[in-house]
Amino acid sequence: MGQLEGKVALVTGGGRGLGRAIALALARHGADVIVNYFRNRAPAEETAAAVAALGRRAHVVKANVGDEDKVKAMFEEVREAFGGLDILVSNAASGVLRPVEEIGAREWDWAMNINARALLLCANEAAKLMEPRGGGAIVSVTSIGSTRVLPYYATVGVSKAALEAATRYLAAAYARRGIVVNAVSPGAMDTDALKHFPNREEILRDSVARAPAGRLVTPEEIGEIVVFLCTPAARMICGQTIVVDGGLSLLAFA
Repeated sequence: MGQLEGKVALVTGGGRGLGRAIALALARHGADVIVNYFRNRAPAEETAAAVAALGRRAHVVKANVGDEDKVKAMFEEVREAFGGLDILVSNAASGVLRPVEEIGAREWDWAMNINARALLLCANEAAKLMEPRGGGAIVSVTSIGSTRVLPYYATVGVSKAALEAATRYLAAAYARRGIVVNAVSPGAMDTDALKHFPNREEILRDSVARAPAGRLVTPEEIGEIVVFLCTPAARMICGQTIVVDGGLSLLAFA
């Protein structure tokens, strides 16, 4: 029996890349998985099919997680389909990659809504479905750009810093209700998301060269960390950002 047998999990942005790896890790450990997407349904359906192939129930739900009404509708669909929720992974992310001096209010608001506001909206709705089941786990996905300045990353980096702060506040608010809230901060990964970076090849090369581990972290490894944070063994980890980057962020000039 898996560590998450009988649990119901929702992964936002779960159609591809890291979201897909997390969804499949949760399913491998026994959870039924709801896959959220915004624009492209086909990858979400593929992830759901892969979850079903592991013998777990799967469901696909469309929602812009930065829109309060759409978030409320998504969680109502979860309630109707599964009766409740045990795990929320706030993974959906977006943002314009350009120099900070070229960022306008529209780009700023979009990144903040999808990357930070979404955690608050989704966590508060998820808690309503978790409390009747005795609690649950919420995991947000952040990045090293929340504390380090990365080229072209201003909108995302600032919104991820806000996401980490929201993680701490949510953790303090919900701990006594049996809901554990933490964040995971992966190092560079060779996923579809990285293809949008103008300096992709430089990021990959430098991450491998500088990391003490000598290689990139994989989405599958991050998926296993997320699973751990959703198990009873992690119930006293509260409001923390778990860095998984092969030691890259330890270096003063990384």
